[in-house]
Amino acid sequence: MHDHSFDLFVIGGGSGGVRAARMAAQRGARVALAEAAALGGTCVNVGCIPKKLYSYAAHFAQDFHDAAGFGWDLQPPRLDWARLKANRAEEISRLNGVYLRLLAEPGVRILRGWARLTGPHAVEVRTGSGTHQFTARHILVATGGTPDVPTFPGCEHVVTSDSMFDLDPFPRRLLVVGGGYIACEFASIFNGLGARVTQLYRGEQVLRGFDDDIRAFLAAQTRKHGVDLRTHSDVRAIEKTADGLRAELLDGSTLMADTVLYATGRVPNVDGLGLDTVGVAQGKLGAIVVDEHYRSSVPSIHALGDVTARLQLTPVALGEAMVLVDHLFGTGQRRLGYDYVPTAVFTHPNIATVGFTESQARETFGAVTLFRSEFKPLKQTLGGSPERTFMKLVVDTASDRVVGLHMVGPDAGEVVQGFAVALKAGATKAMFDATVGIHPTAAEEFVTMREPSAS
Repeated sequence: MHDHSFDLFVIGGGSGGVRAARMAAQRGARVALAEAAALGGTCVNVGCIPKKLYSYAAHFAQDFHDAAGFGWDLQPPRLDWARLKANRAEEISRLNGVYLRLLAEPGVRILRGWARLTGPHAVEVRTGSGTHQFTARHILVATGGTPDVPTFPGCEHVVTSDSMFDLDPFPRRLLVVGGGYIACEFASIFNGLGARVTQLYRGEQVLRGFDDDIRAFLAAQTRKHGVDLRTHSDVRAIEKTADGLRAELLDGSTLMADTVLYATGRVPNVDGLGLDTVGVAQGKLGAIVVDEHYRSSVPSIHALGDVTARLQLTPVALGEAMVLVDHLFGTGQRRLGYDYVPTAVFTHPNIATVGFTESQARETFGAVTLFRSEFKPLKQTLGGSPERTFMKLVVDTASDRVVGLHMVGPDAGEVVQGFAVALKAGATKAMFDATVGIHPTAAEEFVTMREPSAS
């Protein structure tokens, strides 16, 4: 083991990389981690955390509106965009410090620079002080993903999600291109913050991969909130003018915007890693191919998280890191299941889901029984917003097991997290029916649906 500089060398200081480095060091391994950017990766710096902070900020606009129905008279609210950005930056800086301490306390050596593979056990790190060579018994690539923008006339004028948190000035007219969760979230957020938002998606319906009922319901709610959501629509070219960015669409029409966000997908962040040099096999879009132990085609080199393009979720990367460290430095008994992984989309209203969509369940189980419920949340009976909540259960008819649970509504992520435990444990619809609800809550609707809905 001591023939190498380190027992584990981690490339990438995001959620998965930091977790693997910290846990390995706590088990007594000699660990180094190389990261050129801020610690915490996409999630902490330009993803989950700042995105949800801005989602909270955007929700206040609706809260101010709803307050009148509850007897509150408020002065016209005004967003101080600069203050929001500064407060967010301060919180992210605090989290960067937390990640630094998490690595430093167990003794991880932190290398601030760009790393690339030079051999099965060799890494080169380019820092401000020069280029340094290291060897390691095991190497972990945890470099995450990066936004991908297609090439078209004027593509140099667009921004990606990485830039949305520090735009200057605030975009009064925002054009969002894309229909995935990132596009839908930023359309909702900036609409709530006061921008006039147009969202274009070339497909038939946004949020491909989610349950069809959820997709349709969210699209309708998005439009009710004021986003100009257009499907079967895309950009042909963008031109910079004195009045802003002029987007020419495929149908020949034009749109003017102050900022154009392209959120059309993310790809594994593999450029410059030297994967081809050492023979690491790659799949679609450059994703590193790994086995059940997160081992690449080169046995000493491992990969996890978004760079493998499996499930691109922070908690999944964290779980994979725990499994890998146990495999390399522990008993090897730990496992991570990729079924019934819950996820949330922080649109307005929120989406949360766990398990199979209706179409997936029909393909997997055959006969399914569906339960749906749509209602006005109690808060909006006085608040006055047209926003509604939608819930859906997908049940395997033969076993009575609940195999899919989906929600669009306030705090959907908080609600579905608890139900995810039940689905993972194999709960049946009869168990749901036997559970007493908490009244009055939206969550109780999941245990009070009795009449199956039409397929």
